[in-house]
Amino acid sequence: MGTVGKKIGFIGAGQMGSALIRGFVEKGLFSTDEIFASDPSQERRSLMEKECGIKTFDDNRECVEHSDIVLLAVKPQVMGPVLDGLRGYVEKEHLIVSIAAGISTQYIEDRLEEGARVVRVMPNTPALIHEGAAAVCRGECATEEDLDLCVSLFEAVGIAVKVPEALMDAVTGLSGSGPAYCFRFIEALIEGGVLEGLPRDVATQLAVQTVIGAARLLSTSGKHPGELEAMVTSPGGTTIRGLFALEKNGFTAGVMEAVSQATVRSRELGKTQ
Repeated sequence: MGTVGKKIGFIGAGQMGSALIRGFVEKGLFSTDEIFASDPSQERRSLMEKECGIKTFDDNRECVEHSDIVLLAVKPQVMGPVLDGLRGYVEKEHLIVSIAAGISTQYIEDRLEEGARVVRVMPNTPALIHEGAAAVCRGECATEEDLDLCVSLFEAVGIAVKVPEALMDAVTGLSGSGPAYCFRFIEALIEGGVLEGLPRDVATQLAVQTVIGAARLLSTSGKHPGELEAMVTSPGGTTIRGLFALEKNGFTAGVMEAVSQATVRSRELGKTQ
């Protein structure tokens, strides 16, 4: 038996769901016979059974009936119909955990029986390699204990922090969408190296490791990013010339605007449901 002592069911068995399942099992939070999943795709269910060793269902309600914790891992656009199908099957004893972008806890509570305990989580794709960053908040009826449990669950695949729900759209804009910004930056570093004559495979290795190393240095040093930047930036040197070029082309403002626009879009998704 896992350390949580409960059974968990995944409504939706996509990549994020499978990453979480692997993390939960590896950390000993659940055993494979304490994890269930439902998905409309027979191919996906078969893959989950084969790769994760869990039992799957084609009926979401059957998955709920086998579970104490129900993790909603479906697209925001289909959340409404999924919740409508679960109404009457979710009881107060169930803890409902949603990882759908833009979907508020109130939206979920309004479509389930009164008193539903709902926690909202915004994870990101590095959870696939157990390097995720997630934020959690709770709905009206969920307890602080429920919130702590969700933090421990998502720490199995990275880090997890508590935030007020009013900030969840900003989390979506920063860490939820942030991996894509990082990939674009790495791609630009590679192209810059190629432009200056580096072989593409060499430029790729150097760019990827540079970003990994910089992130790890920042996370372990306890220093402000500006301090570490100053350590690399000699007066009149190469780095300051490069930084000048970035700022001349609106680098900082562009990244800030990307986070802001993704945050706005997250709010829009919530309002359209």
